[in-house]
Amino acid sequence: MGNFLQILNHHLRFDNRIMILPWSLARSRTEIENRIFTLKTRTHISPRTGREHDFYVLEAGDWVNVVPLTPEGQVLLVRQFRHATREVTIEIPGGLIEDGQTPEEAAARELLEETGYSASELIYLGRVRPNPAILTNWCYTFLARDVFRVSQIQTDETEELELVKLGLDRISEMIASGEIDHALVLSAFVHFYLHQKNGD
Repeated sequence: MGNFLQILNHHLRFDNRIMILPWSLARSRTEIENRIFTLKTRTHISPRTGREHDFYVLEAGDWVNVVPLTPEGQVLLVRQFRHATREVTIEIPGGLIEDGQTPEEAAARELLEETGYSASELIYLGRVRPNPAILTNWCYTFLARDVFRVSQIQTDETEELELVKLGLDRISEMIASGEIDHALVLSAFVHFYLHQKNGD
């Protein structure tokens, strides 16, 4: 038994850190399903104890965010009311990637619908997991270069958007002050600033 535990310890530890193993899925049950997400209860088995535990998971479609820049170096932002926090937020254009759309196609559509602008060029910046604790999806970020006005903002009866143009130098100030506090918007600007730093 002693030799077995030594071998097990050797395989489960690396640089004095415990290796985290995946939990196996025992079963899954749908609780709520709508057009935005599916709430499921997933029963996973701990690889350490062998016991079953229930976890709530939101299965959602992938999302897209767009950082739109004008030829003058201004950023297009949108103000809108968010029903969960009951606050008016300032964000970048973004939304759900619809069935059959690529992330780039969704980025172009969201940019047009929420700002009335199109881009001379869309550049993929990266993707992140919005919240891997409970969400299954990805959020993709694109840079929209040299955007230009082609139409009015296109909203439905549940959306009210205000278009805001700001100099790029204001963004870091608004993040630092908390005026921009949407986590996925902050993530998008991290991707953008890394893109700039690398000289792309």
